Amino acid sequence: MKVKHVRGISDLGKKGIQEILSLSDHFLEVSSRRIPKVPALRGKTIAWLFYEDSTRTRLSFETAAKRLSADTMNFSVSSSSVKKGESLRDTVETVSAMGVDAIVVRHGSSGVPWLLSRWTDASIINAGDGSHEHPTQSLLDCYTIQKQFGEIEGKKIVIAGDIKHSRVARSNVAAFKAMGAEIVLVAPRTLLPVDTTSWPAETSQDFDASLRDADVIYMLRMQLERQKETFVPSLREYTNDFGLTLERVKKLQKHSVIMHPGPMNRGVEIASEVPELENALVTNQVSNGVIVRMAVLYFLLGTSADLPEGNGSNE
Repeated sequence: MKVKHVRGISDLGKKGIQEILSLSDHFLEVSSRRIPKVPALRGKTIAWLFYEDSTRTRLSFETAAKRLSADTMNFSVSSSSVKKGESLRDTVETVSAMGVDAIVVRHGSSGVPWLLSRWTDASIINAGDGSHEHPTQSLLDCYTIQKQFGEIEGKKIVIAGDIKHSRVARSNVAAFKAMGAEIVLVAPRTLLPVDTTSWPAETSQDFDASLRDADVIYMLRMQLERQKETFVPSLREYTNDFGLTLERVKKLQKHSVIMHPGPMNRGVEIASEVPELENALVTNQVSNGVIVRMAVLYFLLGTSADLPEGNGSNE
């Protein structure tokens, strides 16, 4: 399957998701080597356009590119011509003229990755656009769940928290549904989208009832930086009704797992001790992020001739 961009889950569909998850298994083997580096994207150049702060996503992409032997071009808004008034289009066209093969972009406005794909011939990878999508996060979440259970189809996944402002929630609902999961969105009415009819998921305001038969509990943080008004009476009340406390964890099924895309607001949506529990996969998500983003970069820019053999050797 040949795809030019990964701007949203719709660019991939089920077949594309499955192919990236399969590639991820290959790069898992690569990452376990003494020197986890292969020449699969040697000669390719990838540029980072991050207009929003990022730790996990940016470091994950940079590590992935280095392990594939790609060249990278870092763009810092704080020290760029953006501060002089340069437009997004001019920036993209300037970077593109330097001969990049892919641009990884994070921007505070929804839809930016689709605009970029009109202004450059480079492949566009969405690292988060406003409150819209974050497709590579959903891909690494799919991979984490698949590694845990063997499959995603038929699993009940409860996504709880600030869904209204979450690009992770939007991408995850699309990806999980494509892979055959049952999805329940749990949040106060004020933190659910105004219209959920287009979302292929159930909605609930009863967190405790939703947890009883959940296979995956996926917690989202309160995104205060995206909120223009107050959506809950108080954080204490929110935690009481929708926080994943130790008491709630004790009531989960034995096989249930806990996930969170980070960064976490410990003591708000999730108790401080919960991420360290055996059934919490938060660190797995981080490590899988590098592997899956290697797969995404290779999926867009690599060829079968460049795919390293899984023989444990360093090439």
